[in-house]
Amino acid sequence: MGLYQKLYSNLPVAFQNIAVSAYGYSWKKRRFGGEFDQELKGFKDRESFSHQQWNDYITLQLRKLLVHAFETVPFYNESFKKANINTAQIQKFELSDISKLPFLEKNDLRAFGKTTLLSSTLEKGGEFFASSGSTGTPTQIVFSHAMHQRWSAGFEARIRHWAGVDRNSGRGMIGGRRVVPEGDAKPPFYRYNIFEKQTYFSAYHISGANASNYLKGMKKNQVEYMTGYAMSNFFLARFFQEMKLKAPKLKAVITSSEKLTPEMRKTFQDVYQCKTYDSWSGLEACGLVSECEQGSLHISPDLGILEILNEAEQPVKPGEVGEVVCTGLINFDQPLIRYRIGDRMRLGNNNCSCGRSMPTIEEIVGRVEDTVIGQDGREMVRFHGIFIDLPNLIEGQIIQYTLTSFEIKIVTNGNWSQVESETIRKRMMSQLGSIDLQISEVSEIGRNQNGKFQAVISHLKRVEK
Repeated sequence: MGLYQKLYSNLPVAFQNIAVSAYGYSWKKRRFGGEFDQELKGFKDRESFSHQQWNDYITLQLRKLLVHAFETVPFYNESFKKANINTAQIQKFELSDISKLPFLEKNDLRAFGKTTLLSSTLEKGGEFFASSGSTGTPTQIVFSHAMHQRWSAGFEARIRHWAGVDRNSGRGMIGGRRVVPEGDAKPPFYRYNIFEKQTYFSAYHISGANASNYLKGMKKNQVEYMTGYAMSNFFLARFFQEMKLKAPKLKAVITSSEKLTPEMRKTFQDVYQCKTYDSWSGLEACGLVSECEQGSLHISPDLGILEILNEAEQPVKPGEVGEVVCTGLINFDQPLIRYRIGDRMRLGNNNCSCGRSMPTIEEIVGRVEDTVIGQDGREMVRFHGIFIDLPNLIEGQIIQYTLTSFEIKIVTNGNWSQVESETIRKRMMSQLGSIDLQISEVSEIGRNQNGKFQAVISHLKRVEK
């Protein structure tokens, strides 16, 4: 646990709210200052582009990115030369030529993200942010102030606006931040960021017994829409149903991180009397898919080029599922070019009654993780933070056998220490209380047919209330 988190954990709730708001104030300035308004206008204007206009715009942006990467990013200078690609060729690149470029693997980003994958000409205010690390060593992505504002403008235009809300709407968030530090904490199970009208609900205390406190927070802080982890939001809404608690009518539910199922959509509609909007992105900020008013999932090409490729590394046809490969168009400090992000999607047919000439996705083939059930009935997925800042860890998997018996399988680089094991143990207990935890170092974790492994496995069955 870092010094800031230790200090935060020891503060009274009122002072924790002040700390959350202070962080929210600086975060709001960082994302919504500077270039934000100008970038937001650009994203809104481009929504009316024709297919040809999109092609011309993205082609120019791609050439600009590739020239910059070749000239200022050592990793790409070397990899492009190995592929016999030079500046003269890049300046004539068409979108169809993107397949000539080498792939960027996740291990490359982990290994070189802070060194040779960085440009020699950096924008101001660069700061590294880590991915969730839900299955192992997280990636580190650099966000300059300007790039953060570009990304935030795209998010505002294509996610919030399409869902009928904006950055000034009161929102309820269920995500990975440990705003309620201890697993055995007492209510309230939320903290309030006054500067963004954000009520941040704990993802780690959602249970039937605690549901009324979550509802109290929604009403007290006038939440207008819910967002964050799809599964955690679903758990909360389902507990509202089961405990016969009447939730306020919301403008929207905006989900991410896990696969949104028809059951989730129906539950949100029944509980909050509103439509649910699905989305996909990631900390890497190299691609965005979001749901429009008519229910279609659109790619935002001006944020990132998404290739969906079959096993032969060829583009799939509409209706087919393939691997997502991203080329981000807004981060010039740490370009991600043909990045194998590890997700899969089913390509759409590009026809939508909303009138936007933006490519469509028929389905985000995301993961549906098993649910860990706590001793008090709480339900949780997404064990954010268990595996971060462990330099000798390659990947890990959490397995639940009983309410109090867990195993964590880890793959390491051979230099694993007892100190790192104790770090994992303390993190798990801070979320679940007293448990029996075995940490097993293994040579590999079994994969499914897509080459991925399940981050969380639970052998318990949920008892309907």
